[in-house]
Amino acid sequence: MEQLRCVVERITYQNSLNGFTVLKCAAKGFTDLVTVVGSMPDTNVGSVLLLQGFWKVDSKYGRQFSVETFEEVLPATVLGIEKYLGSGLVKGIGPNFAKRIVNTFGVDTLNVIEEDPEKLLTVPGIGKIRVERIKKSWADQKEIKNIMIFLQGHGVSTSHATKIYKTYGNESVKTVQENPYRLADDIWGIGFKTADTIASKMGFGHDRFERLRSGLMYTLNHLADEGHCYATRKMLMKTGSELLEVNTILLEEALDRMIREETVKTEALEDEQEIAIYLPPFYFSETGTARRLHKIASAARKIQVKTGPAENDFPYDTAQILAIETAAQSKVLILTGGPGTGKTTTTLGIIKAYRTARANILLAAPTGRAAKRLSETTGMEAKTIHRLLEYKPPEGYQRNEENPLDGDVLIVDECSMIDIMLMYNLLKAVPDSMTLIMVGDIDQLPSVGAGNVLRDVIESGAFPVIRLTKIFRQAQSSRIITNAHRINKGLMPDLSNGRDTDFFFIEKENPEEAADEIVNLVKTRLPQHYRIPSSAIQVLAPMQRGVVGATNLNQMLQDALNPAGDGLKRGGFLFKTHDKVMQIKNDYDKEVFNGDIGEVSDVNLEDRELTVTFDNRSIVYDSSELDELVLAYAATIHKSQGSEYPVVVMPILMTHYVMLQRNLVYTGVTRAKKLLVIVGTKKALSMAVRNTSIDKRNTLLARRIKESLEK
Repeated sequence: MEQLRCVVERITYQNSLNGFTVLKCAAKGFTDLVTVVGSMPDTNVGSVLLLQGFWKVDSKYGRQFSVETFEEVLPATVLGIEKYLGSGLVKGIGPNFAKRIVNTFGVDTLNVIEEDPEKLLTVPGIGKIRVERIKKSWADQKEIKNIMIFLQGHGVSTSHATKIYKTYGNESVKTVQENPYRLADDIWGIGFKTADTIASKMGFGHDRFERLRSGLMYTLNHLADEGHCYATRKMLMKTGSELLEVNTILLEEALDRMIREETVKTEALEDEQEIAIYLPPFYFSETGTARRLHKIASAARKIQVKTGPAENDFPYDTAQILAIETAAQSKVLILTGGPGTGKTTTTLGIIKAYRTARANILLAAPTGRAAKRLSETTGMEAKTIHRLLEYKPPEGYQRNEENPLDGDVLIVDECSMIDIMLMYNLLKAVPDSMTLIMVGDIDQLPSVGAGNVLRDVIESGAFPVIRLTKIFRQAQSSRIITNAHRINKGLMPDLSNGRDTDFFFIEKENPEEAADEIVNLVKTRLPQHYRIPSSAIQVLAPMQRGVVGATNLNQMLQDALNPAGDGLKRGGFLFKTHDKVMQIKNDYDKEVFNGDIGEVSDVNLEDRELTVTFDNRSIVYDSSELDELVLAYAATIHKSQGSEYPVVVMPILMTHYVMLQRNLVYTGVTRAKKLLVIVGTKKALSMAVRNTSIDKRNTLLARRIKESLEK
């Protein structure tokens, strides 16, 4: 193997899941930037890397250095020091000041900052206030310098090292030495594979219990990310042994120990030969949800609601009248139906009936956008579930069994989005006497988080369910709505286009041509024709990968719509002022949640901070937190749940083959409020419409609800 020492100039591509990275680096002896490829998770611009690997020639991309091992080192050259200081590690020094300081002091720069920072006053543009900021920041850095060097010596990137220090403080080295696998448990953004790489460099045994336990926990968490509440023992052994590359007998022994220590919870399945293995939060959420639903449904109601002729002053159809009457008599009701079937009108009828009885009504939805829409349609205050439960980090939900919600009836919209853990926290705060009405579209994609709550509650058969199917006359004029119902029935949508339609289909078979067409639609054609800003248009793709996947479309749309300006780079994205971005994890401290879309309102290169505006709220992100954001000119259909956009552009091509399912396309179509444009092929669309296979999620909620009633 050969060795290459270089400074990262540009990150061309970075996969946050497996760490595969493509870098452009400056290296001694090379006039042009060198292309470096390999698994280098979370590498930053400005990092000084010592690489082991070999040169190869790629038929498409040319000469590349393929990395086998890498480590991040402190810079020794003027160029390296400049990049190091400009990377944001020291508050008060951005790229511009880094260049000025290094131009003044050269290779002695770090010594000057360490030993005689007052000399910085000789650098043009640096005054006393900035020197004080640099001194304070450098002092903070000194405290973690040895920790950083230790961690980087074991393959930990600067940004990961910063997160580790924020979590463990001065105990960082001790914690990592004792059990590096704790990093995967305790720190968001550091997965098992990163922890495993660190442990390997520290000489941790391949078959140590700590490693096997962490790998099994990672596998369970990975399955939860795919929607499963539990794994079967067989599934866990298969996936775990592939990940850990150890003998299954060792893994069986590790799992048995975890079961004895109650690190995981188990449940016998109907097939007596198999057991379900849960992470405890999912086990308690599932059993608790079943218990609370049964208790609420069987408790006496606090208020009596009458319905009758007074409710019929609006022309409700039979199913809607039945829904209003059932809501007045039941403690738990599920109201489901597709777009244009009158869910909103029926909900208004239920609200009217309860208002007549002088009931105290609470309204909630899983996301801010869904709550805002519910508020607009009802004229009442609607809160997100987190706000309703008064979530305060780090204490958690203030509303719970000890401090339940005040009210007579709770109506929750967009229930298909609610995962099992959120549902349990909600139900803990619902008093037994309260009526619970769950509204949602069962044919949409299930929640992003684990579970399939709405479908399971309906499947249990324990509570009244009203399904609205009739499309009302005012909705029949919208081809978005009529085509959504055609798709749901397994019929091809009407693709005839036409001057007055709100549903268009543009035939493009070549992915590159389709991607170019999408950019043209968003940048030029739709804004000119409909007199709308490009920001009102949302591109929704079936998947992240590929030419017409969300990742590539984001890059193309950013280049077309927001090409100018400096920015901060993280995870393969360059974030600039005016960029459309999406939060991809729940951050309770900032009160921004998975799927929230905002706009970058400010980029501070000196302090390496980004300000994003979400619904008129400004949130500041440190550079180490930027892995919580992605560009959002394009998003996956999964991430669009619970949202509505004025205009949606959606690619559907054969390159999306693995994701072409009926409920995915149906969900994408129903996100569009005023206009939908599909770009792709009829063959791909037909395949999606015909494919009714829904990825089955491992949940026992329906069974638990039935058992709860039987008991």
